[in-house]
Amino acid sequence: MNWNTPVARKLYLRIWLAVAGSVAVLSLLVGWAWHVAERERERERERQPVPARQVVVRNAAGQVISDGEAQFRRQPGQPGELVVSLQDGQVVTLQMGPRSGRPGPRRGDPPLAWLRPPYGFLWVLGLAGLVVMVGVFPVARRLTQRLEGLQRGVQRWGEGDLSARLPEGGHDEVADLSRRFNDAAERVQTLMDSQAALLQSQKSLLANASHELRSPLARIRMALELTGAPGAAASPAARQEIQRNIAELDQLVDEILLASRLDAREADMGTVEPVDLIGLVAEESARVGAGFELAEGADAVLVPGVVKLLRRAVRNLLENAVRHGQRTGRGGEVTAALSLQGGQAVLHVDDRGPGVPPDQRERIFEPFYRMPGASERDGGVGLGLALVRSIAERHGGRVDCDNRAGGGARFTLRLPAQA
Repeated sequence: MNWNTPVARKLYLRIWLAVAGSVAVLSLLVGWAWHVAERERERERERQPVPARQVVVRNAAGQVISDGEAQFRRQPGQPGELVVSLQDGQVVTLQMGPRSGRPGPRRGDPPLAWLRPPYGFLWVLGLAGLVVMVGVFPVARRLTQRLEGLQRGVQRWGEGDLSARLPEGGHDEVADLSRRFNDAAERVQTLMDSQAALLQSQKSLLANASHELRSPLARIRMALELTGAPGAAASPAARQEIQRNIAELDQLVDEILLASRLDAREADMGTVEPVDLIGLVAEESARVGAGFELAEGADAVLVPGVVKLLRRAVRNLLENAVRHGQRTGRGGEVTAALSLQGGQAVLHVDDRGPGVPPDQRERIFEPFYRMPGASERDGGVGLGLALVRSIAERHGGRVDCDNRAGGGARFTLRLPAQA
């Protein structure tokens, strides 16, 4: 602990003054109450009558002149007097004057002058202040250490180090404040990390999209230049090529927009409702000419989700299977099998394409990634499987890739089923 810092000095001084002031006020109250009680006891003693005593009066020769009873009386503010009633009926009053010289200590008074009021109270007050100073020091030292640690952590966090955290030891208010700060800092860091990841994803998406857009645009421009030459007529093949490139461009823009919205987790993608996967998979399988198999006992397979997103995921899996099956001349051997397993809807999409090497089975789900040997003429823009994974994760599921027995690939989509 560095006591040369202004924070430590000021904090310790404030703590000491607060405790010392409290002790001083308490001592003053106790002293005042003690003084009032002493005065009240003195007045009570003055009001109580003194018992009469038997006295004997002698002359200078020591002979008894008379005897009787003596009664001491004292009026408030007046010197005391002794009233002696003799046997012969005479009453003698003896008035007592003030004492000459310095009075001696009374019974019960401290023997030393510096311990008597009011000096004794000042000594007690000073001693209490010294005890408070010594006793408060370790408490203030520990407290200032923890507060300085909190100050350093908050300062680091404020300077941009979002990983800065505070020690949470103890069960007092400082520990509770540290825990609350750490929770808030963790949420802010998570939000900032997600925003940074989203920004990086958007940058990567835009960079890849600009590259992918060049190819169909260049082909369209070339076809238009050829058909626009003097004396040239647009052949059916040229028109078909232009239409194919426009369709590819439209698909690319559509998938880029969908990927961008899926990256933004807070984006509203539609109403979540129970979706009948049996009907959806059957429709998409018939559209691409794939076979459809339903497991026994799966009379109804309902999944909570956004129907248009789930349809896009199933469609992308089937189109990807058909496209890669055509590379081996077996594009028609695509099968979609749907079943219920342990509270999950499981969809297997099998093809007879070249398969996926083990080191490529994760990379194929990256945006704009194409396997080695694949060309733009094969179709696809490299976003289909990336969209499938994003849609699956948004619905609390996942998608995996394995090789199919006998050749080809198997894509497995798992989604939580409706309870």
